[in-house]
Amino acid sequence: MTTDPDLEALAAAIARPDESAAAAAREARPAEALSRGRLDDLAEWLAAVQGSVPARPLERVRMVVVGDGTDVAARARVAAASDVEVRPLAVPDDDAASALRAGIAAVDAEVDSGTELLVVAAADPAADVPASALVGLLTRTDASSVTRRGATIDDAGWMSRCAMVRDTMRRGRPVVGDRLALLDGVGSPDLAATTGVLLQAAARRTPVVLDGVATAAAALVAQRVAFRAVDWWVASHRSPEPAHALALDRLSLQPLLDLSIRAEDGTGALLAVHVLRAAAAVPS
Repeated sequence: MTTDPDLEALAAAIARPDESAAAAAREARPAEALSRGRLDDLAEWLAAVQGSVPARPLERVRMVVVGDGTDVAARARVAAASDVEVRPLAVPDDDAASALRAGIAAVDAEVDSGTELLVVAAADPAADVPASALVGLLTRTDASSVTRRGATIDDAGWMSRCAMVRDTMRRGRPVVGDRLALLDGVGSPDLAATTGVLLQAAARRTPVVLDGVATAAAALVAQRVAFRAVDWWVASHRSPEPAHALALDRLSLQPLLDLSIRAEDGTGALLAVHVLRAAAAVPS
């Protein structure tokens, strides 16, 4: 079995968010009749991850885009409208370890420059099949239940895609307990880099907004490395793709939005930033 001391060190460095701040935020909640629902929950989460009561405004937010996706212009417009800067992340395609280190380095650069919230999007369309395979393997679900149909895929195309996901899952079963080997054999460099981003953000006590299926698949792998890391993430939205709902359920993350967004370009996550900013502004 492959071992990687970096993964062990990352897991050891990840602590839970500030429970005392979360408790203080709970105490400050309004009476039930004045409840603001999920906004109160999010205000509590922000207080915990920031270690601050009340939660501070989210001023420096950066979106890390892993891989080359489509609709770059549309993503830039949504990011600008959300007051979020975009950081493209070029990923080495040597092996999973190199890609994971690239994700870690990107987070260190952002946190050291003052970033308070990270938005993560894995935009490479080529990550679709490996992401579905990872979700299938890590939720113990068959290929047909995690394979996306999309808006334009007919039955024949879906069956062909199912076969690709099934074959990819078959390669991964022997190494499902070895996270790095799993990313090497089943995942993609982009998914490995995204896994590194998620783990290092938790280690650096920086909250993350997850985007679509690909980031959720990487989150499942990261959860296998350090179960406490999930406490630092929030799910932005639920896409219509079956693998996304399965992954979020396994992560115990309730999405903030349900807008039928299929795109893996960060649009859903950017829209969720507005919700988080509103939660940070909720009066206590």
